[in-house]
Amino acid sequence: MEELGNQEKSYMKVINYIKKQIHLGELSIGGKLPAERELSEILGISRNSVREAIRTLDNMGILESQHGAGNFLTGKFENSLKESLTMLFLLNQIDYNQISQLRRALELEALLLAIDNISDEEINSLSHLISQLEKGTEENNVILDKKLHYTIALASKNTLIVSILQALSEVLDRFIIDLRREILSQEDSKKGLMEVHNKMIKSLMTKDKKLAYEAINKHFDIIDEKLRGKEVTKNIQKP
Repeated sequence: MEELGNQEKSYMKVINYIKKQIHLGELSIGGKLPAERELSEILGISRNSVREAIRTLDNMGILESQHGAGNFLTGKFENSLKESLTMLFLLNQIDYNQISQLRRALELEALLLAIDNISDEEINSLSHLISQLEKGTEENNVILDKKLHYTIALASKNTLIVSILQALSEVLDRFIIDLRREILSQEDSKKGLMEVHNKMIKSLMTKDKKLAYEAINKHFDIIDEKLRGKEVTKNIQKP
């Protein structure tokens, strides 16, 4: 049996091996790692150490273990980020106001980048989402609202912004249950959001960054007003 210190070193051997393979171009997203037995022989460590490293990387979203098929590099780092943010929230290191402030900054940058990078196909998709939101049901509008913001983030062509925004959105949805539905069901905030959503799409179509700035700030003014009036509890919604 390996001593604790050796187990830690063995774990890092697996991590460093994967980093090296990525650096050499031998491993990329979707690529399959060698089998546990092969990794054990290559690195001269026990299969238990290999298995522990793979389990950790799976939890972090770096790898995905598929039963009977093997372990694949995925790079879904938002999973790890979401859990880290959740722990920070539970430990009172961050609060919903800080999360909203960060989202405001990132969504503004995403919209400004999207103005420069968005495709005609993405603009058409957003226009279709807006028309669906205007006549959609309350339940469906919650889904459409998230999809609209996600589509704009994707149009920024900045993977890091997309991942962080996804994680922030999931944390807020987890702790402030039904907030998005509540906002979209109340006539005043629903109307206000529809107006700013239309301005956001117009800013993309006309390449108007001043309008984008105004729309995002108005959007989060509405969100923050609702947040201030809602008691936030730290009861995680069960899946």
